[in-house]
Amino acid sequence: MTRKISIFDTTLRDGEQSPGASMNTDEKLMITRELLRMGVDVIEAGFPVSSPGDFESVQRIADMVGDRASVCALTRAVDKDIDAAAAALKHAQRPRIHTGLGVSPSHMRDKLHITPDECIERAVHCVTYARQLCDDVQFYAEDAGRSDYELLARVCQAVIRAGAKEIDIPDTTGYSMPQEYGKRIHYLMDHVDGINDVTIAVHCHNDLGMATALALAGIRNGASQVECTINGLGERAGNTAMEEVVMAIRLHEDELDAHTDIDAHEFTRASRLVQSITGMRVQANKAIVGSNAFAHSSGIHQDGVLKKRSTYEIINPSDVGACASRIVLSARSGHAALKHRLEEMGYEFDKDTLNAIYKEFLAVADHKKEVYDEDLESLIHEHSRSLCAIYTLEALQISCGFPSKPTATVTLRDESGVSTTRCAWGTGPIDAAYKAVDLIVGVKNDLAEFSIQSLTRGMDALGEVTVRITADEGSVFTGRGSNGDIVVSSTKAYLNALNRLLIARRSRSKLDK
Repeated sequence: MTRKISIFDTTLRDGEQSPGASMNTDEKLMITRELLRMGVDVIEAGFPVSSPGDFESVQRIADMVGDRASVCALTRAVDKDIDAAAAALKHAQRPRIHTGLGVSPSHMRDKLHITPDECIERAVHCVTYARQLCDDVQFYAEDAGRSDYELLARVCQAVIRAGAKEIDIPDTTGYSMPQEYGKRIHYLMDHVDGINDVTIAVHCHNDLGMATALALAGIRNGASQVECTINGLGERAGNTAMEEVVMAIRLHEDELDAHTDIDAHEFTRASRLVQSITGMRVQANKAIVGSNAFAHSSGIHQDGVLKKRSTYEIINPSDVGACASRIVLSARSGHAALKHRLEEMGYEFDKDTLNAIYKEFLAVADHKKEVYDEDLESLIHEHSRSLCAIYTLEALQISCGFPSKPTATVTLRDESGVSTTRCAWGTGPIDAAYKAVDLIVGVKNDLAEFSIQSLTRGMDALGEVTVRITADEGSVFTGRGSNGDIVVSSTKAYLNALNRLLIARRSRSKLDK
């Protein structure tokens, strides 16, 4: 059986320290409910002495949690901080006070103005004092990532003897390299008496983008608690992201000799909740919970995923509460991805037809970041309309503006392959284009209806135009056309209606004969 790794969530404390991510008490309670659904082991609810609001939040979270998780309150190595934490946790069923101070040369010299011996003395005092008020006391050795190995071991030894049950070894500035941080944890495991009787925790920041790697290095070398946040929220560049470290442990359980009891199916929901409350959006390519985490755009990747998901996905999206893998259709997509999407939409085509549609798809994809289902529907209908057309649009050039007159130059190709070009001007570009088409087709009609709608989202969306024309004999014909250029869509729609009119007349003529 692998070691159980305790998940200590500090979204409500360290996460809230991220600039712009402040939360009120009710919002913290919402996140607490989600943390309980996930099954976190410890919830760091706040820093009670910092404000009345934080004090109230810790109280109310403690009431809500009951015995489902430990509720932790942060303090400095100051008696009044510890008193405030104890008071806020008074009704908690599983309270924990988290106290400590800086142990690096920089923190001792430049911030605290103390000697190493005074550092040890303060560490022992704060733990001893907290133990008088709470049975579960966790000590943090702030900036341990830049501390002296020997001094850090002395501090840990002293607080263990003073009664600390957990010792937090933070890389507060995200300075360490993973190998060196793992070595530091290993050193403590080898040089501190009684360390196997306490929990060693890792708290890593992401200043160099290595928070998850640092946390895993700590676990590999003996740590059994990870302090993390949802979405990696936190000071500066943030903390170890819970979703990343939990899934890494799950995929490498034997190698790390570790497991967690977290319900990973909640990750996507938890991520979105924290984003909506804090307004801190994760980037699209964020591991596990980003919008592109299970999206495939490259044709090579799409082909592999469609054949077998595991070729390019190491995690099943459903395992983290995400929707199924998403095939993003773009100019980089291949035949396999297009065929798959069309089949999902209910269309099946032979190889030649699919090749023809694929060419039209690429023409659209070259002008759009992503091709949506509505675009594909339009492409299919455009393709069907072109198969039975007497006239097809070969070229269209528009010139318009103020005070010049709108002018259209249209080239149509008939069913025998002959191309004809005409130029006309009108009250607007569409009117000019229609008049040029009339000069070529030569069929009298009245435009009875004209409408435009956007098929998809964004500035590059396809626009679909629907027109209805009335022939001399009173028959009504409908035409549709779509394109990224609305004038081209309008011309295609008009030509489609005229083709229907001409085909109807040709059919009647055959019947008369």
